[in-house]
Amino acid sequence: MNQDRVEGNWLQFKGKVKEQWGQLTDDDLDVIAGKRDQLLGKIQERHGVTLEEAEKQVTTWHQSNPTNFFERY
Repeated sequence: MNQDRVEGNWLQFKGKVKEQWGQLTDDDLDVIAGKRDQLLGKIQERHGVTLEEAEKQVTTWHQSNPTNFFERY
């Protein structure tokens, strides 16, 4: 998949991420850029949760979210 398409999809997807984890900033989302490990780290940092809790939140959210971003890239 070409880089423009990945970036375009991330722009759409990051709005949903920000809705779920409101303490993430636009700068955080730019750094994350679709990388699950970066998302987990920023959730830990901004929301003050453990890695295990961040994993649980992302997994639960991902299962209920119709966007399968992490599966596609």
